Amino acid sequence: MDKISVVGLLLGLAAIVAGQVLEGGHVASLLQPTAFFIVVGGTLGAVMLQSPLRVFREGVLMGRWVFVPPVIDPDRQIAEISRWSQIARKEGLLSLEAYLGTIKDPFAVKGLQLLVDGAEPDRLREVLEVELTAVESGLKSAAKIWESAGGYAPTIGILGAVMGLIHVMENLSDPAKLGSGIAVAFVATIYGVGAANLILLPVAKKLLSIIARIVTMREMLIDGLIGIANGDNPRMLESRLHGYFA
Repeated sequence: MDKISVVGLLLGLAAIVAGQVLEGGHVASLLQPTAFFIVVGGTLGAVMLQSPLRVFREGVLMGRWVFVPPVIDPDRQIAEISRWSQIARKEGLLSLEAYLGTIKDPFAVKGLQLLVDGAEPDRLREVLEVELTAVESGLKSAAKIWESAGGYAPTIGILGAVMGLIHVMENLSDPAKLGSGIAVAFVATIYGVGAANLILLPVAKKLLSIIARIVTMREMLIDGLIGIANGDNPRMLESRLHGYFA
């Protein structure tokens, strides 16, 4: 569990609620189902319209990374690459084939298999970098649905505000209905701007930072495999790989 994400979300929401109370307002006045439906439904619809189904689904599922991020352990990866390097140096590259079944990461399996098959270092790098570029592009496309939602939400909030004001203008002769219309108008704007700046855009930035670490891990793996293929000294190779997460 990423505790700072939980604390940040709760702190942001608490600040808004506390500000409302300190200004003498009521928390209940911020609870407007109509405004919520307009902003959430409108934003969701806009994001779905711009995104292919696969990208939208992956982006929504990726949202859990904000609170439960994937395990990124560079020290373990470096230790594993160093062990492969020592084995290859002593017993040859073919001896690494026995370790293929113990690796869970498909990217690492593919790289190690190419290494065992005797791929030239340049060819090995080319194949793995092409796949890495494709994976990075797919992950970023999925993460950016949150960024897009953060761009649409304030505008949808303004749309809700305009709708509320239209409702007010239509009922000028009935003062009893003016209050609810004005409330929807202002609360819709709060929902749109608040959702964008407290949730959607921060989630997008967090996901992109996690993706950057995943990509760095794989770049480090590629460098390590190339080093093994070139016969680099295991200690020198390990020292170089530590620089990726210095």
